[in-house]
Amino acid sequence: MQFFKDIYNLFFPELCLACATVLTNNENIVCTSCRFELPETHFTKQKNNTIEKIFVTRLDVVEATALLYYKKGGLVQNLIHNLKYNGHQEIGVFFGEWLGNEILSSNRFKSLDYIIPVPLYKKRLQERGFNQVTLFGKKLSNILDVPYKDSVLIRETESVKQSKKSRLERWQNVNHIFKLTEKNSFKNKHILLIDDILTSGATIESCYNCLKQIENIKISIATMSYTK
Repeated sequence: MQFFKDIYNLFFPELCLACATVLTNNENIVCTSCRFELPETHFTKQKNNTIEKIFVTRLDVVEATALLYYKKGGLVQNLIHNLKYNGHQEIGVFFGEWLGNEILSSNRFKSLDYIIPVPLYKKRLQERGFNQVTLFGKKLSNILDVPYKDSVLIRETESVKQSKKSRLERWQNVNHIFKLTEKNSFKNKHILLIDDILTSGATIESCYNCLKQIENIKISIATMSYTK
């Protein structure tokens, strides 16, 4: 069996999903070099970190983190692009395992009851075939032993691309586009809201405001990456 695998890899080698170099037999998803070059934020163990400061005057977030810094043209952008547009959902698993273990060792994010993803608009979901944070969330769920629920929020309309908008325009673009499907099951619960990239925080804030319709809900935030 290994012989045929070696022959296959000779003609169709597995490539690093961050830099596109050929992976060695003991490497998976990203090469060793990229693994050590990925720009970690180290926010998970830090109280009052940059993410929490972004929301401090806007949202009553319990705790928040992002695993990596996202930079245009960088390794993290390559990984997120391969995850979202080339179907490499194993990247979500990779990030979920990494962040999940960080959270376990952080002595923070205590007493989580549910993990909830930022939803995709149904047309975008049909086109892509998956939500890029699903396997990320399920791996977090497995490591943290916290149920993953992807039907709590739905996106009623599709927002237009955010990248060239001002902070106010971004907020207006995603304000009131989410809807709750149920409330009673999450009363008095602590949920971890997850997404792939945090920029201005407008999308997260819109989800937060929607979830805050639930009585006495507590909300923490975790994303794969953060772009300044």
